[in-house]
Amino acid sequence: MSVVTFEKPLTHIGLADWYAKQWQLQQTNDTRRNDAFNLRHEARQLRNETNIRTEWDTYHNNVRLSERVTQMDRILYELQALMERLEHEMNMLKSEKFDAERDLDALGIPMSVISECISMRDCRLGVELTYDDGDTELKKELCIVEGVKKLFVERLQATWEKVNKLEELKFKVNLEINDKAEAAEIDKEQLELNKNCANITFKIDPLRIVKNSVTYETWLQHTDYIRRLANNELVDTHKFREALFVVRERARNDMLAQRDRTDFTLRKRIYETQKSRNELEWQLLKMREEMDKVLKEIKTLEDSLDAKTDALKLCETRLENRSYRPGFELAIDEVEEGLKAEVLSLKQTKQVLTDKINCAKATFNMLEDQQVLIDQDLFNKNQSLMTDIRCLDMRIRLRQGQLAGPTNDTDRNIQLTRMEKEIPPT
Repeated sequence: MSVVTFEKPLTHIGLADWYAKQWQLQQTNDTRRNDAFNLRHEARQLRNETNIRTEWDTYHNNVRLSERVTQMDRILYELQALMERLEHEMNMLKSEKFDAERDLDALGIPMSVISECISMRDCRLGVELTYDDGDTELKKELCIVEGVKKLFVERLQATWEKVNKLEELKFKVNLEINDKAEAAEIDKEQLELNKNCANITFKIDPLRIVKNSVTYETWLQHTDYIRRLANNELVDTHKFREALFVVRERARNDMLAQRDRTDFTLRKRIYETQKSRNELEWQLLKMREEMDKVLKEIKTLEDSLDAKTDALKLCETRLENRSYRPGFELAIDEVEEGLKAEVLSLKQTKQVLTDKINCAKATFNMLEDQQVLIDQDLFNKNQSLMTDIRCLDMRIRLRQGQLAGPTNDTDRNIQLTRMEKEIPPT
């Protein structure tokens, strides 16, 4: 051959193999295109699904955040209303406590007045120093005042403890309000965030369980516990405040009733003492009149005794002179017997008159002694009367001050119905 040819030292394939290679390449290209088409389709579907899921997840979480903020706002409103009621009840209870303390301080005047009245009435003299109704009512009034004071002290101690308990509850409710307000503010801030905000970043372990976190059921139970605790305490405080008011009013009424009863008893005792004093003055007047009559009678008896003495002298003188008759003339005749009978009669008469004079003097002495007793008893009654009058004058102080009570029925009705703030000032 004149032309030299060169071939690669490789194995040459046949035409059939070439066609087979072409077909295989074509099939591979179709497969790859189909795989790429399927991949693009699945990727677009996945992208759409993930976008939709992300949008809906974000929407649902925004709804949850919005509902959570609404729930927190509602709970905050309830807690704030409870806080206002709690502060109102605390102020009312403190006002009631202040009134009770003022009533307790006002008990010093009744106790001092009653004690002075008892001490003053104990200065009565003689038979006037008795355990009469006035003394009994005064001691009963003192026991009532002491009982009221003890009751006030116990109630004020309980009120102080109740106020401290309310202060503790107020701190808890205030802490709960602050925590929920802060949590609501945080949720509102999260609700305002979106994917275009500049302050969003990746966080380290965002799926971790935060320390001290609780379940939603536990949170609900705690919130409901705080609300129930506040409501129960408000109801109990209202009842306690009403009970304290009832105790104050009942103590005031008991003291006013006992005060009126004691005043009536003292006035009754003054009336009885005045009646007895007037009776004694009348008795003293009659006693002095009788003493004057007895003195006159004694003077008359003494004059009569003096007259009988002269008559006796006359009779004895006649007998003595007739004893000097001479001889047989010294006879015991009717004259002598008459004179002797007259002497005996006169002596007997003198003795009777002397005895009557002594009896009259003894009667006069007894009347004089009785007059002294009447004077002493009259002095004691006057002293007792002045003592009770001074006690009544001293007890006027009980009608002044905090526990004096209303001066008339209109003021009493206004006070009982608590209409002071409703009546316009005059």
